[in-house]
Amino acid sequence: MNRLKGFIYGLATSVTFGLIPLFTLPLMQGGMELDSILFYRFLFATLALAGMMKLHKEPFGIDRRDLPILVLLAFFYTVSALFLFWGYDFMGAGVATTLHFTYPVFVTLLMLVLFREKASWVTWLAIAMAVYGVSKLSLKGSELTLHPLGIVIVLLSAVGYASYITTVNKSRVKTMNSRKLAFYVFVFTTLMFAAKAGLNNGIRPIPDAASALNLVLLAVVPTVISNITLVLAVHHIGGTLTSILGAMEPVTAVCIGAFVFGEAFTLQEAFGIALILVAVTMIILGKPIQNTLSSVVRMIRPRHA
Repeated sequence: MNRLKGFIYGLATSVTFGLIPLFTLPLMQGGMELDSILFYRFLFATLALAGMMKLHKEPFGIDRRDLPILVLLAFFYTVSALFLFWGYDFMGAGVATTLHFTYPVFVTLLMLVLFREKASWVTWLAIAMAVYGVSKLSLKGSELTLHPLGIVIVLLSAVGYASYITTVNKSRVKTMNSRKLAFYVFVFTTLMFAAKAGLNNGIRPIPDAASALNLVLLAVVPTVISNITLVLAVHHIGGTLTSILGAMEPVTAVCIGAFVFGEAFTLQEAFGIALILVAVTMIILGKPIQNTLSSVVRMIRPRHA
């Protein structure tokens, strides 16, 4: 029963995160600026998390030594959110979310470069497949079908999220309560977007009730709920299976883009997305795949007297 709950939570995590375009694109089409959208998203998410922490009687206190790390995490989260949303200006939401989903590839590369963690041949094959998948999304023959700047922008969003994950896993805040961690990351992220908006055109007022509803849903569904169900999924089925279920993120975004916003979806794009999903799954399951293949080789290898 707990395992079933874990799968449900894992699917809920990936599907809710994949709904970002459903609430974001109408706001962008309605003329709201990116800085204002992201400021309200994280402000409302922060308030929601604060309410949940009060409800569960969780303390807000933190060690001063955690502050620099939390600010760094907020910076990485800011980069990831900003560049993903910016990418929607250059390509369909489904394709952008799929490119963003390459973040496990960048986690692997960061761990290799920064911490000298060796990657197996399965991982390198998966990285090659992911690169080929991105090329299938981006190229038609020798011509680019996606704006090159858009590709770089969305891949930078993946690098930002990979940096966030790597920092959490390798820093002292790893053991911090998940709601508290998310709360402080969102506090500093909100302040960063407020500062960025102040340097540009300022934070614009919410134009109408429909926009307010989309902003609240954007803050609650793919931000707060996805974070909570992620923790519950990892608790019940572990990080590996939860990560595999994350493949529903780009699938959901592709469906939203195609069926709700009428975005074009070709067979070549489908092939590119499939390659990326397989590559990411291979990275997540790298060790089990390698162990299984080694066992098969030992079974079929001729025995010598």
